[in-house]
Amino acid sequence: MTTPRTRVASLAALLAVGGLALAGCASSNPLDTPSDESSEGSTDTIVIGSQAYYSNEIVAEIYAQALEGADFTVERSFNIGQRDAYLPSLESGEISLFPEYSGNLLQFFDAETEARSPEDVYAALGEALPDGLTVLDQSTASDQDSYTVTREFAEKYDLTTIADLANVDEALTLGGPPELAERPYGPTGLKDVYGIDVEFSGTGETTVEELVAGTVNVANVYTADPRIQTEDLVVLEDPEALFLASNVVPVVSESIADEIADVINPVSAALTPEGLVALNVKSTVDKQSAADIAAAWLEENGLS
Repeated sequence: MTTPRTRVASLAALLAVGGLALAGCASSNPLDTPSDESSEGSTDTIVIGSQAYYSNEIVAEIYAQALEGADFTVERSFNIGQRDAYLPSLESGEISLFPEYSGNLLQFFDAETEARSPEDVYAALGEALPDGLTVLDQSTASDQDSYTVTREFAEKYDLTTIADLANVDEALTLGGPPELAERPYGPTGLKDVYGIDVEFSGTGETTVEELVAGTVNVANVYTADPRIQTEDLVVLEDPEALFLASNVVPVVSESIADEIADVINPVSAALTPEGLVALNVKSTVDKQSAADIAAAWLEENGLS
């Protein structure tokens, strides 16, 4: 933000100043009125960070280009690493803005949180952040655990939510990483929250392949996985908040939050779950750069 300028002294006070002081001020007219340089954008540089994760870098680049389009000066500090590496810089103000994931970040600061739904997690995160940091509007786009099925299976049994699995008249086998068997949102949580019994198969890295092949008929897949689009999968809605919501959310220095909200909040509003998956496909399948992906997305959404 623009540093407040020193008020212009009165003519009487200027006349009272000694010759040395007048000599030191000789390069400028003390009666000139300072101009307002903050009418459009900020004169300070906004430093935007990103994780060492292609999807996070794409969102950070979208933020950067949106702000540059609004006449802000931006510096990119991308591909930093994970939270232990970048959060100290965010807390110190060295980094001004960072695309984060609400639930995972909340658990970083409050490991015992009981918040699960997108709204509850977002509210709790605002309270848990260190002094000097705040959040702007979160997106409906997320990068979190889900239960996912093939489109053929979803259409066969008219599946929209996890609860709809109760209507399936064949045995359900859940695939996922081996540790899912003991997670609170694994088979036991599925039974406790939704009353649904499943067999479990520790499919690990081949989970999506096993789902497509029909070896399992329900799979634990992250909601931003590009294979949701390329393999035509269906993410089942989670109305009972079995999973910890982890929506894309801008974490920002409080000192500039109000200044950039009108630029960043529309970005969050436009970024949908399907949209984030599509962006990731452009990176992993189409091999486009983050800069090209961001520019096209902003134009498509009328934000450039």
